[in-house]
Amino acid sequence: MPEKGEPDYSSKRVAFFTLGCKLNFSESSTVARDLLTRGFRKVDFGERADLYVINTCSVTENAERKCRKVVRQARRASPDAFIAVMGCYAQLRPQEISSIPGVDVVVGADEKFNLPARLGNLEKRSIAQSHSCDIDQVHTFFPSYSAHERTRAFLKVQDGCDYNCSYCTIPDARGKSRSGSVFAVMEQARWLAQTGVREIVLTGVNIGDFGAGSNESLLDLIQSLDKIDSIDRVRISSIEPNLLTDAIIHFVARSERFVPHFHIPLQSGSNRILSAMRRRYRADLYRKKVATIREHLPDCCIGVDVIVGFPGETEADFLETYELLLEADISYLHVFTYSERPDTKALEISPIVSKEDRAGRSRILHTLSRQKRESFYERHCGRTMPILFEEYHNGILSGMTENYIRVKTAGERRMINEIENVHVLEQRRDYLMGELTN
Repeated sequence: MPEKGEPDYSSKRVAFFTLGCKLNFSESSTVARDLLTRGFRKVDFGERADLYVINTCSVTENAERKCRKVVRQARRASPDAFIAVMGCYAQLRPQEISSIPGVDVVVGADEKFNLPARLGNLEKRSIAQSHSCDIDQVHTFFPSYSAHERTRAFLKVQDGCDYNCSYCTIPDARGKSRSGSVFAVMEQARWLAQTGVREIVLTGVNIGDFGAGSNESLLDLIQSLDKIDSIDRVRISSIEPNLLTDAIIHFVARSERFVPHFHIPLQSGSNRILSAMRRRYRADLYRKKVATIREHLPDCCIGVDVIVGFPGETEADFLETYELLLEADISYLHVFTYSERPDTKALEISPIVSKEDRAGRSRILHTLSRQKRESFYERHCGRTMPILFEEYHNGILSGMTENYIRVKTAGERRMINEIENVHVLEQRRDYLMGELTN
């Protein structure tokens, strides 16, 4: 219902388009729920709507171009619609976004959670209004969660980052590290459990920094979440290697709810490049973390982020990265080709790696990633594993193992959001095929 003095939005339709990470998706979901309580009806992006909300990302390459493209899509679907742009790029470049034809309001890091107050009567504006504060003034943690999938919810437990890596704009887009309390996160997790969600994914910008500045830590959080009986699986999203403590690894190894899956950014296997990137660890620490995980969680899925073509990266530096990844018992790679970001210290580093060399190194690591994933999948053939089913199409169910392997089997639609044992028969290119055991 509308608040007192607020316009009546009961006949209005809203559509969302979200760029970037799972954290952005959780925040879009939170803003959407707020708008729905005020009377809006949510429709798919591309349908005719009265309000379009575009949540932007600063990590993706060509952020402004992508934002302009999505704005054009919205205007084609509904030329008179009110268009609001929020998110990381909206905080970093509010004036650029304000100049895009059709945009009516731009809201930055704090103001995105106050979007309803900026909508008015949804009347188009000749000049976009920009609401973006100094990022140094952003201190509040706004909890969020995404529960649009029946099986899985993304729960935001941390925001911002204090690391200031030389290639990254996230601290300028999201501010200093901050997080919710263990008690507050537990309350949201219990509520999500009541909705029927079977798996919760903990998300944040620098999740290992949870509780910084307080007497709580990520270990405290996961120990508490492990006690929620009505959640079957809890998954930790990307975590820095220097913040992935042995205590966390040991706890996950003992837990019945925290799944054997870690995604650990490496970025480079060269200590010289890690130093230029201002990363807070060196290659040997990374090797030790992978070895510790394998010792206590032999079937754990280990994902890796890596950047190729960082300024000053030589063939020798790249070879160090390749050899570390080849030798380490990892499961897959997310390969990012370095691209220049305004206002980052990396712009001052030389020499610049050519686009051709960046592309070539990227291809090599994509090939290695495919080989690592296929090898990881292959060693699970012949096993029987519990699968959380997510999708159904033409008689085939698709879901994930605890250790992040996609498995398909013949089944029925009613089994979506159920956990059933599947005996794996064979490996396909990017999934395993099996049969139900009961």
